[in-house]
Amino acid sequence: MQTSKSERMTGSQIVIETLIEQGVTDVFGYPGGQVLNIYDELYKASDRINHILTAHEQGASHAADGYSRVTGKVGVVIATSGPGATNLVTGIATAMLDSIPMVAITGNVPTTLIGKDSFQEINITGVTLPITKHNYFVTDVNELADTIREAFQIAKSGRPGPVLIDIPKDVQVAECEFIRGGVIEPYEQSEAEDCDIDRAVEIINNAKRPYIYIGGGAAGRGMTKDIIALAEKIDGYIGCSFMGLSALPNSYDRFLGMQGMHGHYASSMANKEADLIIGVGVRFSDRATGNTAKYAKNAKIIQLDTDLSEINKNVKVSVGLIGNIVSSFTRILERCEKQSHPEWRGIVENFKEEGKRINDIAEQQAGAAMTPKKIFDVINEVKDENTVIATDVGQHQMWAAQYVDFEKPRRFASSGGLGTMGYGLGAAIGAQIASGDKTVLITGDGSFGMNLNELATAVTYNTPVIIVIMNNGVLGMVRQWQTLFFGKRYSNTVLGRKTDFIKLADAFGAKAERVDTIEAFKAAFENAMKHDGPYVIDTLIDMDEFVLPMLPPGGSIEDIITAKEQEAKP
Repeated sequence: MQTSKSERMTGSQIVIETLIEQGVTDVFGYPGGQVLNIYDELYKASDRINHILTAHEQGASHAADGYSRVTGKVGVVIATSGPGATNLVTGIATAMLDSIPMVAITGNVPTTLIGKDSFQEINITGVTLPITKHNYFVTDVNELADTIREAFQIAKSGRPGPVLIDIPKDVQVAECEFIRGGVIEPYEQSEAEDCDIDRAVEIINNAKRPYIYIGGGAAGRGMTKDIIALAEKIDGYIGCSFMGLSALPNSYDRFLGMQGMHGHYASSMANKEADLIIGVGVRFSDRATGNTAKYAKNAKIIQLDTDLSEINKNVKVSVGLIGNIVSSFTRILERCEKQSHPEWRGIVENFKEEGKRINDIAEQQAGAAMTPKKIFDVINEVKDENTVIATDVGQHQMWAAQYVDFEKPRRFASSGGLGTMGYGLGAAIGAQIASGDKTVLITGDGSFGMNLNELATAVTYNTPVIIVIMNNGVLGMVRQWQTLFFGKRYSNTVLGRKTDFIKLADAFGAKAERVDTIEAFKAAFENAMKHDGPYVIDTLIDMDEFVLPMLPPGGSIEDIITAKEQEAKP
């Protein structure tokens, strides 16, 4: 609630005071000519708001993203005009495709110079229009405070996402009356129609093989207990999309893990054999469904989503429940009948056993080598339930999705929709600062090479981030595709680089070890967990390791690849 007291302030002061008003305690960014006034006010308010200076604006945007993923709060990033603003684009797009609430604040040249190709002038609102929920070009200082408040409201309402505010230099120095306010709440969500809830409940009561499929829209919303309660009540099983990871504890026996292109065998097979799929905050993306013409042919689908545009977008559903996901799910839980499906339990338990058998065979074929599974077994053994896991993008990301045990929500930060290589280190720094907990970055030598400059940030702030580089000397995921679908023509995927990550880490000021056995990795990881600061572990693995199971692109569950020697269908 706003008070009647007003103070005269500059636009730059208003920016900082409004951020503090909205509960912001940490911001990420990089200064430059057109945001010097804002940075001057940050300096004056440093006892009330903390600024983390990254090595690059892209790293700052990923840090704000990672910060948001583990807290649920709006992440904030600040950059100057021109290249500073455009360097945010990949981070903004990453947040957009994964529905992460973020506010990006950019400076611009004075309004009198707009459109005159001034030094470092860029139409950043035009550039980011397709990758933001909304964006603003502020021309009147009197509208600045309410614009920032509205940006926060939009970012965290309904389906969350990034919002950009571009503020010309003259608006930053202009003065007006500022009236202090309170934290702006998200827009009130609509509620699903009662008749649609009843239709959903009827379908659930008649199902024999129910499968609850949770995604990023359900993760971190406090739904864990209700999801488990519904699974128990209807005698069903639970799977998740990539974005749904960490929403449920891996130790829960009805939770089958991730399904889809590189999903757990049992989860993908249960999804295929179900006669009912209850999708909660999932997009049914191509990586999850494969060929949609063959997806869930014998199942009815109930989809709960806050975003109307997602209903029937990728798959046709029997019932679409639009609005508040949490309340829709609670209403379904309350009205469903208690059920028992012993035949379904038997089928799924067989899938679980088959999945274990496939994994065991793969491990046996690998012999005594330091396999990805063995690496993650060590990580699971040594880390605790509060440890945050961040990843870059590639094979290591999918191995993390398959093997990491999560017991608490919001312990996972990874780029799903955009698949951003170079995301991980910035995100891990942001996630660690947000959580205060030890954070482990799982990365590959290819991804790490894209934004390794943020190691300077981790060292400067002594951020306790453990960087596990799964170093195979190649772009592993692309090479895997070339092996399976391109006749082993390895075009530009063998890196052949001379980079010594140990010397590099030392140059940045970080501790580092190189390991080539699982025993050495365990010792190094234990050392890293005890170390107060960043720690790099260069982990040498075989370039021919595959992420399996795998659904071929455009394929379906019938085409699943479970072994390297299996012939892939084109």
